[in-house]
Amino acid sequence: LPQRLAALAATAREEAQQIWQQLQDHRQEVARLQEQLSRARQDGKRWALALQRAQREALEREAMRGAEQARQQELIRDMKGRLLELLREKDALWQKTEGIDTPMPSPVPRDAGLCSRCHKDFRLLSRRYNCSRLCQGKVCHTCSMDVNKQGRCCLLCYQQGSPQAT
Repeated sequence: LPQRLAALAATAREEAQQIWQQLQDHRQEVARLQEQLSRARQDGKRWALALQRAQREALEREAMRGAEQARQQELIRDMKGRLLELLREKDALWQKTEGIDTPMPSPVPRDAGLCSRCHKDFRLLSRRYNCSRLCQGKVCHTCSMDVNKQGRCCLLCYQQGSPQAT
């Protein structure tokens, strides 16, 4: 019986030592997990702050875009209003000049690189047209009028050839 008790005591000591070792291992694991949890919470706080900052910056950018869009719409509205004013002025000037007799077309200038009406240089994007009527001058697109299949002619020749033109 004493040997049996000694063996049981030794077995109990070994089991207690194993349990104690497992307890120590579990404590170390808990400490490691608590440290990871603490780091994860710190990372979470940093990410939350970064997210708040990014959201605030996005809201500020959106507000700036909205203000810029409003300014652009106001500019477009102003430009449309100015365009209407200019069109009204043009119509009023056209009506004022409608009754004025137009002079005879001037002779062709010696410099064929200039429009015979507005004296603008002919370049790559400003096309040159030969007047198909009286003056036979070289005119730009602005100073000429399309006369169906007959080609283009200067505005003065067009007005002299068709008095009903406005």
